[in-house]
Amino acid sequence: MHPDFTLVRSVLPMFDTIGIALFAASGALAAAKLRQTAVTFAFFAGVTGTGGGTVRDLLIGAPVFWMHDNRPIFVCLAAAILIYVTPRRWWRERALDWFDALGLAAYAVFGAWKALAYGIPPLPAFAMGVVTSCVGGIIRDVLAGEPSILLRPEIYVTAAALAAGLFVALSLLGLDPFVAASVGALAGFILRALAIARGLALPAYRR
Repeated sequence: MHPDFTLVRSVLPMFDTIGIALFAASGALAAAKLRQTAVTFAFFAGVTGTGGGTVRDLLIGAPVFWMHDNRPIFVCLAAAILIYVTPRRWWRERALDWFDALGLAAYAVFGAWKALAYGIPPLPAFAMGVVTSCVGGIIRDVLAGEPSILLRPEIYVTAAALAAGLFVALSLLGLDPFVAASVGALAGFILRALAIARGLALPAYRR
């Protein structure tokens, strides 16, 4: 049983737009940290905002979303401009982490849902939620010359997995997709927020 694909043009795309905007903002903040030009702000925002979704669409055989819709690029450019024209003091030192955390939760849910909607089985769909929510941040860190978010000690991928996994499980149990999405995204964000605020981390390999 898969969520109704007609929702692609109704409720759940809200999570897609939120994820794009927040990841784009995190990309622009990475450019701000490096004191780059407006063009670099736009590039970082665009690549970070669309990177995960692009990989997802290629893997599930869907049309690459931003090639057929003006909205994603517009949202990325708007986020880049907003960050560029506002004073740096408006953005706290860990603003990038918090934007990324919100984007992670929203995009994990939307990525899993879109995969299910294209007929992908539950486990691969769950994996697509993780890919959708993590790849943009990885690309951003590589471009910025920062250590990958995947290599930092605090929980990151696990939060994406929680959000995507909860959404898939609750959807397959017949829960309303919007409720399932909200529960999954909230749980994923709370876990990532705890990791940011308290340094919550999984045990490292010690053998």
